[in-house]
Amino acid sequence: MNSKERLLLIVLAAVNFTHIMDFMIMMPLGPQLMALFQISPQQFGFAVSAYSITAAFSGFASAFFVDRFDRQKLLLFAYIGFVIGTFSCAFAPTYELLVAARILAGLFGGMIGAQVLSIVSDTFNYERRASAMGILMTAFSLASVAGVPTGLWLAARYSWHMPFLAIGGLGVLVIFCIIFWVPPVNKHLVAGQPKGNPLDVLTNIFNTPNQMRALTLSIVLMMGHFSIIPFIAPALVGNAGFQQDQIFLIYLVGGALTIFSSPLVGRIADQRGKYPIFVVFALFSLIPILLITNLTPTPLWIVLAISGMFFIAANGRMIPTQAIVSGVVSPQQRGGFMSINSSVQQLSTGIAANIAGAIVSEGPNGRIEHYNWVGYFSIVLITASIFLAKRVKPLEEVRSEK
Repeated sequence: MNSKERLLLIVLAAVNFTHIMDFMIMMPLGPQLMALFQISPQQFGFAVSAYSITAAFSGFASAFFVDRFDRQKLLLFAYIGFVIGTFSCAFAPTYELLVAARILAGLFGGMIGAQVLSIVSDTFNYERRASAMGILMTAFSLASVAGVPTGLWLAARYSWHMPFLAIGGLGVLVIFCIIFWVPPVNKHLVAGQPKGNPLDVLTNIFNTPNQMRALTLSIVLMMGHFSIIPFIAPALVGNAGFQQDQIFLIYLVGGALTIFSSPLVGRIADQRGKYPIFVVFALFSLIPILLITNLTPTPLWIVLAISGMFFIAANGRMIPTQAIVSGVVSPQQRGGFMSINSSVQQLSTGIAANIAGAIVSEGPNGRIEHYNWVGYFSIVLITASIFLAKRVKPLEEVRSEK
């Protein structure tokens, strides 16, 4: 990996850092927002899912045109809109306006993830792609170890508006990084190639079983993951006896561990195979999921150990999955396919948050009831994803079998 490739990954990781922070910060603010706005767990689940569902629809719509443009220009356009949406969250005075601001952020944010993954996939061949994805995933780790604790401190010290204001301010700096350090990504634009029907992206997916299996894998895995995520913080406060000002430790420890584990997992996946590494971490993740969703008052160090396992396992699942899914299409179709993939992922997270919100309830003592049911639901889905992933093949392998 040369210096230009590393710089590209750093800028894209910064894009992901702010993008992930904007989504992640909502969840640990759950107890504070529910108390401040006097809303139920179901209403909070809707506030979390508003971004995801809107992002799903915008990602789907963008699939019909993204492969016609330079990926750098599309990323810049989407990211500027996302920053505007984040600033809107910072200034929202009520629950209703916060939901509206989340919808605005999701409208543009739905395009970002697909463009980042398409740029990485176009730049790094399949044999090196998991290593690049591992570096990209450190954005999640940094968001956890630095971003979320800082955001929670700002929320506690000033108000819940401040984390979004800080993310928006950082986003302005990232805009200039995209302009100066992300080169044009237009190799997929073949000179003289006919434009084709915009609906071809859907036709190609429906007519290609391998692509359908890849999308199904994304749906099942993301629903299994995000069904438990929104209520981790409320469950730690209501079930495990955490104080609100201790929540940041979960993200601090988990993020610190995955800063080291993510690049390592990427390299191992490239060396030993994407699918075997996915299976190892998918099975490993079932242990912390079962423990987290069945917590009772527990010593701090035990909860931190469990949550650390969860962070490592979740990241370990996602890195080879991203490489596997990105490998089922040609560069000329990748932007559209990855936009559809991002769309179904966002929709899956929104649906999962609402399913979890409908299952759990808040007891009179603040306990989050029936969270263990959500855990069993997650375990079933992640187990199913292991069998789905085995049937998803890279494009080169599919062509060689014909």
